[in-house]
Amino acid sequence: MRKSHPIELSDSDNIVQVNDVSKSYGSSKVLHEITFEIPRGSIFGLLGPNGAGKTTLIRALTGITAPDSGEIILQGKPQKPSIGYLPEERGLYRKMKVWEHAMYITRLKGLSKSESVNHLKPWFERLGMTDWLEKPIESLSKGMQQKLQFVITVANDPELLILDEPFSGFDPVNADEIKREILGLHEKGKTILLSTHNMASVEELCTNVCLINRGKLVLNDSLSSVKSTYRKSIFEVEFKGSKIAFANALGHQFEVKEIIDNNDRSTALIQGFDNVKSNELLRALIQSVEVKSFSEKLPSMNDIFIDLVAPKLEIESSE
Repeated sequence: MRKSHPIELSDSDNIVQVNDVSKSYGSSKVLHEITFEIPRGSIFGLLGPNGAGKTTLIRALTGITAPDSGEIILQGKPQKPSIGYLPEERGLYRKMKVWEHAMYITRLKGLSKSESVNHLKPWFERLGMTDWLEKPIESLSKGMQQKLQFVITVANDPELLILDEPFSGFDPVNADEIKREILGLHEKGKTILLSTHNMASVEELCTNVCLINRGKLVLNDSLSSVKSTYRKSIFEVEFKGSKIAFANALGHQFEVKEIIDNNDRSTALIQGFDNVKSNELLRALIQSVEVKSFSEKLPSMNDIFIDLVAPKLEIESSE
């Protein structure tokens, strides 16, 4: 699957600007002065554990609810962007047939009958859904219903797509198919907000990420910057030569975490300390062994998510 890449944008070219947004329900404060921006043309990952406030924030973005304070600015060109919203909960009329329902929803979104047909037909064909048209929605599996909701969400060609757990109910094949479609929409210039607990999908798709926890902003940056910021100085080295010489070359700034032999060469995982630089490690090693490959192992988004969220969850559970 092809990978998304950040698009070069000026600071002012944001399709969404969220400024100091707070929201409470009764005495429970769900969002605490949240501020971030969604760059135009990005795939923006909205992340957080259950109960973090993601759904409340999405409802504020779509206008379903209003913040108690702060503002949300939608900046379209030349007017506010059209929005396609795929909620986590199913929003289908189960007794209706697939084509009937799809036509009904797209007409509600302002498309004429002919426009609805012209927009829906290619999607049904591309996603292999033409045999479903006369089936009642209640006869569809959870994954098939989710695919139908995805088509209805994107059919009117919105400028901003908000997808809340879009891979829910999909098997791996269909999940990959929807990921390819999301990347295709991104290549066409669409801005996509993706809310998901699947960190592997975040790695595959997102250009930017925002993490909230207990209603507060924890991080907001490009995916590459986040991974660089939370790097842990772990390096993988493939080498030929004496393992004793290899270990001696490391010095006190490094520790071998794991070493695996593979025929005439070895692969080692090394932990660096005191913000050591990779070139310092490489310089020390090439004087003692033959280095075949050398790379820094950046943390996964799953590791970063757990490191930032889990300590707070432990404190909360112990209170």
